[in-house]
Amino acid sequence: MKYLILLTMGLFSFWSDNEVATSFYDFKIQALHSDEEINFADFKGKKILIVNVASKCGFTPQYEGLEKLNEEFGDNLVVIGFPCNQFMFQESGSEEKIASFCQKNYGVSFPMTTKVKVKGRSKHPIYKWLTSKKQNGKGDYKVKWNFNKFLIDEEGQLVAHFGSKVKPYSEEILKYLK
Repeated sequence: MKYLILLTMGLFSFWSDNEVATSFYDFKIQALHSDEEINFADFKGKKILIVNVASKCGFTPQYEGLEKLNEEFGDNLVVIGFPCNQFMFQESGSEEKIASFCQKNYGVSFPMTTKVKVKGRSKHPIYKWLTSKKQNGKGDYKVKWNFNKFLIDEEGQLVAHFGSKVKPYSEEILKYLK
């Protein structure tokens, strides 16, 4: 029995270590309401702004600023929205409804992913990477609400984290894009 426990612990360690991405560009995720996959390696050479989004949040109007960033800096920046329903069920609709809401109300043209979890045990691997200094090399962060933002540079390195109250078109973010 002792050997079985040790063997099991060894396998757990092996599989856990393999879950850690060595680079931001190792990640892929299903696109919102599509059979397509978003491969982060496709964005090498561009800055990437990752935002956990929700349709029924007080910060939802930030979609307008996100789309403005996407339009103005689109040659050098990719905005990616990650719908999340972990904060007071503010993204409870189907993926079809999310896509329709974003297009109809804000003209969203930037990539959106399938719904993800951004906190807790079943946190999506990209958010494990974004929030763990051990993985991202920058810092440990908590996603406390919808519309947290993470900025990745052209080399795939995390350079900044912004809380929900930081608007997309704020000087705090713009200084990294100019």
